[in-house]
Amino acid sequence: MNISSLPIARYQLTFQVTQPFELPEYSGSTIRGVFGRALRKISCMTKEDNCKECALYRTCPYTNIFETPAPETHQIQQFNQVPNGYIIEPPDWGHKQYQINEMISFNLVLFGKLIEQLPLIAFAFKRAFEYNIAGGKANLMDIAVNLQNTNTYQGILINGNIQDHSSQITLPTILPTKLILNIETPLRLQENGKPLRPNTITLPRFLISLAKRISLVSEFHHQPLNLNFEDLIASISEIKDKKSLSWQDWTRYSSRQNQKMTLGGVVGQWELDNVPTQWVTLLYIGQWLHCGKNATFGLGKYRITNL
Repeated sequence: MNISSLPIARYQLTFQVTQPFELPEYSGSTIRGVFGRALRKISCMTKEDNCKECALYRTCPYTNIFETPAPETHQIQQFNQVPNGYIIEPPDWGHKQYQINEMISFNLVLFGKLIEQLPLIAFAFKRAFEYNIAGGKANLMDIAVNLQNTNTYQGILINGNIQDHSSQITLPTILPTKLILNIETPLRLQENGKPLRPNTITLPRFLISLAKRISLVSEFHHQPLNLNFEDLIASISEIKDKKSLSWQDWTRYSSRQNQKMTLGGVVGQWELDNVPTQWVTLLYIGQWLHCGKNATFGLGKYRITNL
């Protein structure tokens, strides 16, 4: 595995409130929902109720961005669903009321082919917030791109048009073999349908899930990475780890299932030492792509704090 760069970009979208609204303690699901509805309204040409029965299912911008169609055949396995090429990173945890003229910002990570769709994606978010976000409204004011390895963002929206910008991450030539991971949003991994809690989650389970996610996202939205999973799995035993994790629950409303769902995952610090180079590389990339269930609306976000 020799990855020197990947087409990944983290954007910050900033809106100004025009009609007050309140967001729940974790708003990733809410933001994803309004984005999906707006994108479908903009993109759908047939007005079919069921996307999978539509003649344009595999070519429609809505499905290719929001709900990536699974391949009809695959050389390794049959997929019911595949990971999307976008991740919404919502505002910090906690209920918040937004008043008129206040600003609200959140991040959006795009990978591979979806970067080319940024103008359409931005337009969908613009329409979504103008129409209805949690009972209120807001206007899109700015889009900025994150400058890699910094906390700096550079504005790229000028007179309503998105300017050319860097949309690659370059992997550092030297990375430490000791990594301190700060898991910032609930990391939800399951085994036999049951979530793994701080005392049951293991390093192999976390790392293998991360490698599979990165591999699939790259395959379906960019190109195959051809990871050697046998070597990766065998090298996990070299790593020493120390966990300081806790459990964090949260509640979301599922419009598809028409009910509230209580979900949760582990958060906190995970120290890894003597990490082989191939795992260091994947852990570095995972800071953009997240890990675990519901990564699309921001869960499983972590940051390596000692780089």
